Amino acid sequence: MEIVDYRPEHAHAFRTLNEAWMLKHFTLDADEREVLADPEGEVIAGGGRIFMALKDGRAVGCVALFKLPDGGFEIANMTVAESERGSGLGRALLERCFDAASAAKAPRLYLEAGSVLAPALSLYRSMGFKPVRRAPADSDAQFDVVMERRLP
Repeated sequence: MEIVDYRPEHAHAFRTLNEAWMLKHFTLDADEREVLADPEGEVIAGGGRIFMALKDGRAVGCVALFKLPDGGFEIANMTVAESERGSGLGRALLERCFDAASAAKAPRLYLEAGSVLAPALSLYRSMGFKPVRRAPADSDAQFDVVMERRLP
């Protein structure tokens, strides 16, 4: 298993991996559809990063880091193929995010998740993420858990 920086040939895998889990638990809104249709333009062009997990050359996981105005990053679009869940790949993807954020001297990592994603929430807590309050105007019923991890 290796985790690599996103390349244009990963676009289809990024979209299909994310659609698989999102459609199982949530509704894809217009903003999310834009990200999945154009990850380079929506994530990377804004100063973000995308990492792809490959096993035998096949994409089995991914995560996006969106650049935030304060210099931090939002973790989003993180998923692991059903066949690889429980393998530690989610933790490895998060560790790659920590490394990238630290190298960029980011003050924090932020994420929004759904309370229906109990295994993911447990992973986030185990890796130092703490709940934070969201502004009422930013409420999203699907992604009702907001967390962050401050970085040194």
